[in-house]
Amino acid sequence: MSANGTTHSWTSLPDAMSKSVSSLNKRLDSDPQWQAFIDTNAIIEPVTMGIASAGGDAIMVRVEPNAKTSVSTGPADKSDFTLAAKAEQWEKFFAADPRAPFTSFVGLQGMNIKQEGVGVQGNQTRFAQYGHLATRLLEMLRDGLHGPMEEYKHEAMDEDHIVGKYAYVDCPVWGRTKIFYETSGNGPQQIVFCHTAGSDSRQYHGVMNHPEMMKRCTMIAFDLPAHGRSFPNANYIPGNHTNNEDAYVGTIAAVIKTLKLNKPIVCGASMAGQVCVAVAIRNDEVQSGGTIPMQGCDYLTMDRQFNDKSPVVNQALFNPDWIYGMMAPKSPYVNKQLIWHTYSGQAYGIFHGDLDFYFGGFDARDRVEQIDVKKCPIYFLTGEFDWSTTPEMSKATADKIKGARFQAMKDLGHFPATENPSLFVPYLVEAIDWIQKTRED
Repeated sequence: MSANGTTHSWTSLPDAMSKSVSSLNKRLDSDPQWQAFIDTNAIIEPVTMGIASAGGDAIMVRVEPNAKTSVSTGPADKSDFTLAAKAEQWEKFFAADPRAPFTSFVGLQGMNIKQEGVGVQGNQTRFAQYGHLATRLLEMLRDGLHGPMEEYKHEAMDEDHIVGKYAYVDCPVWGRTKIFYETSGNGPQQIVFCHTAGSDSRQYHGVMNHPEMMKRCTMIAFDLPAHGRSFPNANYIPGNHTNNEDAYVGTIAAVIKTLKLNKPIVCGASMAGQVCVAVAIRNDEVQSGGTIPMQGCDYLTMDRQFNDKSPVVNQALFNPDWIYGMMAPKSPYVNKQLIWHTYSGQAYGIFHGDLDFYFGGFDARDRVEQIDVKKCPIYFLTGEFDWSTTPEMSKATADKIKGARFQAMKDLGHFPATENPSLFVPYLVEAIDWIQKTRED
């Protein structure tokens, strides 16, 4: 019921979405992404997924082993699994211009923005196995109401200036590793970019090829041990990866020492945003010249799920689908696809082990006030569409640090450097300028 006591128009999702549902079957049959996902002989039995308002009938999509799709409506319990939410939540989700956290079903379920009435009903394992189809289905349903979402123009490049190399680095905890790193630019300010959990430094190619950044900075980005193009570390066993503050901070310090860098700025997003806070606290050890945490705060705790390290769930599908909805919806599709691709290509257990650090493993609530911004200036940047580490969380941490700065980034999400480099770079340049003016060398 709505506030005035009348029945909400979105109580019956099939009725509210009738315009989209009527053409859904035809559009799914012609959608290249949907067809790529279902074109496999490994689907050996039918799967039916539903989408419903709480207590109402569901929009149901059934995929057959012969890669045939059929659309129907009916009781939610006739599906293998159903994505359920309140009527008013679906109304915000299917808006033409949705706001966080109504940009993805993972966001709708809640991480640090908790919402009641949202969840997956039915077979949880089937959902974990076919969640990537559900995500694409939700996109197609929204497109059927409003047309394809308008996106920022992708700034295509036809020349690359990045040089890749390897170096042997003695990493605390993880052990000696042959690490892959990339460089570009020849500006006076050195800056080290650190990638997000379960990914690699390809996230920064748009920034590292940006003319303004190449003029201002000498940029270095590296893949953590056993990530991306780096080799497994000496203590690595497939599936045993875990991340903690000593390993992470110590590896950044070891890279700076090995590459003979001189007080570089350290910048990173997500778990790398958290480690930027740790670097500022432990700067006597790291010898950085400032940090720029993106999507960072002093403590983050979330309920853990283990589908990202499950023997019956395909990580190459589950992991990228889980993080896909963390991006701003209008970011160029090709850039969002790069994030999807890099998350699909990591080794078993890497993403889950990195989240040991991000989800509560890092706790600086009683230490951030120790940061001396004259020695290590710290400038927080957080995308407005991030529902994981929200802008409010980053600002609350910055407010604890005397002299620190915070800036929310418009139309960016959890992966700002990759989602839209041309939109992100002005924020980054402003942060670099402030660090250079603030630091007492």
